[in-house]
Formats: sequence, C-alpha cells, structure tokens
Amino acid sequence: MAPPRNQNKAPLPSSPSNSKYGTDEIAVDKKRKIANPRMPTAATGGRPTRQAFAVVNAAPDLAPASGPPSTAGSDSPAFEFTKEDVEALLAEKLKTKNKFNTKEKCDLMSEYIRRLKLCIKWFQQLEENNVTQQASLKSLLESAEKKCNEMEVLMKAKEEELNSIIMELRKTIDALQEKCAKEESAKLEAMDSFSREKEARDAAEKLQSSVSEELKRSQQDNSSANQKIQSLNEMYKRLQEYNTSLQQYNSKLQSELASTNETLKRVEKEKAAVFENLSTLRGHYTSLQEQLSSSRAVQDEAVKQKETLANEVGCLRGDLQKMRDDRDQQLYQVQILNAELLKYKECNGKSVAELEVMSMRANELEASCQSQSEQINRLQEKLTFAEKRLEMSDMSALETRTEYEEQKKVIFDLRQRLADAETKVVEGEKLRKKLHNTILELKGNIRVFCRVRPLLSEDGVGAEANVISFPTSMEAQGRSIDLAQNGQKHSFTFDKVFTPEASQEDVFVEISQLVQSALDGYKVCIFAYGQTGSGKTHTMMGNPESSENKGLIPRTLEQVFETRQSLQAQGWKYEMQVSMLEIYNETIRDLLSGFDASRSENGGKQYTIKHDANGHTHVSDLTVVDVQSSSKVSSLLRRAAQTRSVGKTQMNENSSRSHFVFTLRISGVNESTEQQVQGVLNLIDLAGSERLSKSGSTGDRLKETQAINKSLSSLSDVIFALAKKEEHVPFRNSKLTYLLQPCLGGDSKTLMFVNVSPDPSSTGESLCSLRFAARVNACEIGIPRRQTSMRSSDSRLSIG
Repeated sequence: MAPPRNQNKAPLPSSPSNSKYGTDEIAVDKKRKIANPRMPTAATGGRPTRQAFAVVNAAPDLAPASGPPSTAGSDSPAFEFTKEDVEALLAEKLKTKNKFNTKEKCDLMSEYIRRLKLCIKWFQQLEENNVTQQASLKSLLESAEKKCNEMEVLMKAKEEELNSIIMELRKTIDALQEKCAKEESAKLEAMDSFSREKEARDAAEKLQSSVSEELKRSQQDNSSANQKIQSLNEMYKRLQEYNTSLQQYNSKLQSELASTNETLKRVEKEKAAVFENLSTLRGHYTSLQEQLSSSRAVQDEAVKQKETLANEVGCLRGDLQKMRDDRDQQLYQVQILNAELLKYKECNGKSVAELEVMSMRANELEASCQSQSEQINRLQEKLTFAEKRLEMSDMSALETRTEYEEQKKVIFDLRQRLADAETKVVEGEKLRKKLHNTILELKGNIRVFCRVRPLLSEDGVGAEANVISFPTSMEAQGRSIDLAQNGQKHSFTFDKVFTPEASQEDVFVEISQLVQSALDGYKVCIFAYGQTGSGKTHTMMGNPESSENKGLIPRTLEQVFETRQSLQAQGWKYEMQVSMLEIYNETIRDLLSGFDASRSENGGKQYTIKHDANGHTHVSDLTVVDVQSSSKVSSLLRRAAQTRSVGKTQMNENSSRSHFVFTLRISGVNESTEQQVQGVLNLIDLAGSERLSKSGSTGDRLKETQAINKSLSSLSDVIFALAKKEEHVPFRNSKLTYLLQPCLGGDSKTLMFVNVSPDPSSTGESLCSLRFAARVNACEIGIPRRQTSMRSSDSRLSIG
C-alpha cells in the first residue's frame, strides 16, 4: 500500500520529447533521468513531487526511504521533504495544555527530536544517493567520451585508408592516362569503361552510406519508442499510487472530522457537567453564607449577653462593696455603743431603763448586721453564678469563633473551586471555539456573527414591546436569537450572537484571531450587512476619537501595528498598503484621490476590476498609500469619511448611500528564514437595505436606494447559487459581487456581521436579514489557503 500523500495534488511527469532523435539528445535525456528519476519536466511547472509530511509526524511504523527511488523499478515507498515542510518543522512550537507538565513537554520534545532525526537521515541518504549518482554519471560520461574518442580514431583511420586508396587510384589514372596518351586510339574504349565503373562504385558507396544512416535512424526510433513505453508504464504506476494515496487521505480526513465532532460533543458534555457542578457549588455557597450569617448573629447575641452579664456583675460587686461598708460602719457603731454603755455604766450609772433601751438598740443593730451578712452571702452566690455564666458565654464565643474560622476556610475552598470551575468553563469555551473554527475552515463555511443594537429614544417604544429575545439554554446561550412576528417565534443560530449590552471591545475580541490570520498570510474579509439604521457603520467605524466606542476598523489597525512591532524581534519585517473605495450607484469612487462627490465623473479615470490567475483582484488607477503607523491610517480614514456619500432619510439621519471597502495589503518577510507571506484584509461596510415606503426617498435618494437594493439583491443571488452549488454563480451582475468574488467563492477567511434593529416597526426587515444570514452561514466556499508566494513588483492593490 502506498504511503499517504499531501492533499496538494502531485504533478505528473511529462513524456519525453519526440522532436529530435540525435545521439547527443538521447545521451542527455539518459543523464537527466539518471540524475533525478522523479524530477518533473518544465510542463509541470517545475514543482517536485512531495510526500505528505503528516506521514513523518503520525506514522512511526513506516521506515523512511533513502532519497529518490532508483531506476531499477523498485516499488518501495519513498518519503520526500520540501522546503516548506522543513521550514514548518523548524518553525514548529511546542504547545502544551499545562505548561508545568514536564512529562508532556518531554514527550513532545522527544517526538520533535525524532522527526528532526528522520529529516536529517533523509537528507543524509539523499546526499549519499546524489554522490553515488554523481559517480555513476561521471563513469557514464567517461565511457561515452571514450567511445567518442574511439569512434574518432576509427573515422580518422578510415579517412586515411580512403585517402591512400584515392592516391593509388590517382596514380593508376595517371599511368593509364600516360598509356592512353601513347595508345589513344586503342585505349579510348577502355577509358570509357573505366570511368563508368568508377561512377558505379561511387553510387554503390553512396547507397551503402544512406542505408547505414537509415539503419541508425531506425535503431534510434526503436530505442525512443521503448523509452516512451517505459515512461508510460511508470506514469501509469504513479497514477495508481497517487489515486490510492488520495483515497487514503480522504478517509483520513473523514476520520479526523469524526474525531473532531466527537471531541466537540465531549467538550459540550464536560461543559454541561461543569455548569451543573457550578450551580451546586453556588447553592452550597449560599447555604454556607446563610449559616455564616446565622453564626455571626448568634455570636453577636452571645457578645451582648456577655456584656449585660459583665454589667450585672459590676453592679453586684458595687452593691456587695456597699453592703460591706454599711456592715463595717454598723459594727463600728455597735462598738461605739458598747463603749458608751460601759462608759455610762462606769461613769454615770444610768438607769436600768436606759440600759434596756440601749440593749434593745444593740440587738436591733445585731439583727440588721445578720440580715446584711445574709444578703452579702446571697450576692456572693449570685456573683459566682454570674461568673459561671460568663465563663460559659466565653466558651460558646470561642466555639462560635472556631466554627466561624472553619466556615471561612470552607468558603475559601469553595471559592477556589468556583474559580477553578469558571476557569475550566472559559478554557472549555476557548477549546469549543477553536474546534468550531477548525471545523468551519475544513468545511469552508462563511462565519456569521449577529449583533442587535440597543433600543434608541427615537424608536418610541418601551422595553415591554421588545420583539427580540435570547435563549439561555446551555446549547443556545450566546449563539441563538429569537424574533417574534405576529405571535409566531422564529429561531436562528449563528456562530456568535451579541446582545444590545455587548460593547465594541467584546465584539472585537471575537474577531481578533481572524485579524491575526492576515499577518500570517491569509486573505481575510469582514463585511457588515443589515437594514438602514441597524448599526453597521457603528460596528465597523464607531467613533475613532473615543477609546470605548471605536469600531472594528480602528481596533483592527491598532492590533495589526502592535503585532507587527512585536514580531520584529522574531526577524519579521512588514510592508503595508492601504486603499479605500466606495461603490456609489454602480460606480467605483476612489476615496483617497481627492474625489469631489459633486462631480459626475471620476476625474477622467476608469476604475475597472480585474482578476488574475492566482485569485487576486486588482482595481486599476486606484490610489494606494504605503503606511507605517496606525495614526497615518487614522488620518486616511478621516479623509475617506469626509468624502464618502452620506444622506438623510426618514429612517436614518446619517444614512450611508454607498458600499465602503477598506483594504489593507500586508507583505512580510523573515530575514532569518527567508520566508515571505502576503495577506489581504478587507473590511467592508455595506449600504443598508431599505423600503421606499418607509424611507420616503425621492430624486437622487430614490436612485441611490434603487442602486443599493439592486446590488444587495445581486449579493443574495450569489449566495443562493453558492448554497445550491450551481455551476454558474452570477458574480458579474453587480460591481459589489464582482469585487467580493475572491471572498465569497475563493480561498479566503470570510466573516459577515448581520446587524439587526430591535424596533418593532422593523421586524419584517430584521426577519429578512436573519434569513439571509442563515443562508450565508450554510454556504461552503474554498478552504483558506496561506499566501507564501514572492511579492509582486506591481504596486496595484489586490482586493482578494
């Protein structure tokens, strides 16, 4: 089984020339075949046949062949490397999902080293084969020169022999003439017969030489016919091998597409599981938050109780101290009274009645002291109970604080898990977008983004009258849009749907990788489609003076020049050219040539669209400006905006009355690798479709509306033809479709913005725009192809 080949079709070797059959050309043809038996002739464009580089990357069980195959008719497969394959291998970068995974890096590095060794081995074997072929060619050349020398020696010997024969014949003739002079009368008849014999011999020699030449020619014809038969047989074998390799490559592409679809489904399932885990984690998080708030409330209540108990303890301690002071004072009074009693007894000898009174008073004081001591004991018991309660409250506060710390740790862990889950969701979304873009590039579909502008004050409707909604399901979120008309809901799904809340930055982030492709050597086209007043010009241009409201074109230029500056460290140098034109009433106008819109002619210039054989489009006499910075392009944009045709209608105060085409041609060269790329970036703001009943256009505005609707109708016809895969696509029906031919039917990366108005009065036009966008999204064009050819010396700008 032949090894799989690259999808680029290998050229077939042409049959040998039949015009001349000389010996020298046969020898040169043999030398050419010996030197490189698989090298195509000039009829194939000078492109060598190449083996698919994927075989080297993905098939370790196949041993590489040593250079070109020998002329012995061996059927063993041979791997060949082209300059592009070697450059791609050298420029390849290791990409890992996790930059800390050293095992994956080692595996990738070992695989990369294996492929480098395979390439080096192939070069060494090719060099050995070249040396052996050179030696064989030298030996063949020496043998051929030796044969030529031998033939020259033989020719010289024959010439000398013929010269000697001629000399002898001349001597014989002289002798005969002398004899004839002596015997003229007798020898005349003998002389005549001799001359006739001589003529007959010359004729026989001539006939013999002609017969030998014819024999040589017939031998040459026979050898050339054998060579033709051999080359045809080899060509038939190569065709069979090429057919089998194409079948294998087709099956491989089908399997890769199936595996990509399975991977995409698996990523969708993982995304759904992550979202479910995220919702459960959020529920757990809310419950923990509630528990935390309740624990905090309990802690606050315990702190309050602790404070009240501390206050009560302080009050009780104050009362106890007061009671102690009163007891001490009363004891002191008792002592004083006892002293006075003794004094009275000793000194004055008062009466017994007074003594009884004093004793009764002393008894009362003793009773009051006893009651106060009991009260002090009760206060001490209350104090001990309050201290116990304070200790218990301290313990509960400590437990609450410990539980709070634990809950805080759990919440921190949950937040980390939530952040990891959100990171996984973002990575899964990036992987889904990457796989989706890869599938679209393999299919060759036109990508479609939908953007809905916000409701404006002049729309005169409230939020309750909204006719546009956005599904929130897992599969449809960010990709679907629903439009309600007459109670019926119409659903559409695109590659991306932007809600009215989406900013200009959000829109640009989605197309930034597509803009990067232009610097990588691809043709990129982005155009905005929609009805008048739906926000196309705001999306493409915006307000260049505002950092938040800048459109796609100013942001694209900033990214291009920033990337250009960063790539200089890698040896890349870029040259950029800008042109801007508009198609007004089926007439091309150059917006950079100082064209006056009031004049009816283009200053005597005829702008014609031409397509070359390489798929590039040129506009003759178009002004092309070399640019070195984004500020230069911004000034050109302001100049073009002042020149562009703008008018006022009932639907839009500043309505664009022409199709605006901004083209940036990029030519880059890497001085270290000598690789050259050519990319083209087309940014197009189409004029809005409108209905005469709503716009109220008259006069010149009426002519403009008719021309705009006609060109957009031609664009719809082209999309219908591409969707049905018809043989004839009517690109020439309008200047717009003929200019967009490389973008719609070529090998470029194309993206369409469909802008939709949420105004209920524009529901019918919005529905038509969404249906047209769905048809565009279903169209399959050519697979994007990287432009790595040499830069053309022609300074005309290529649209495609």
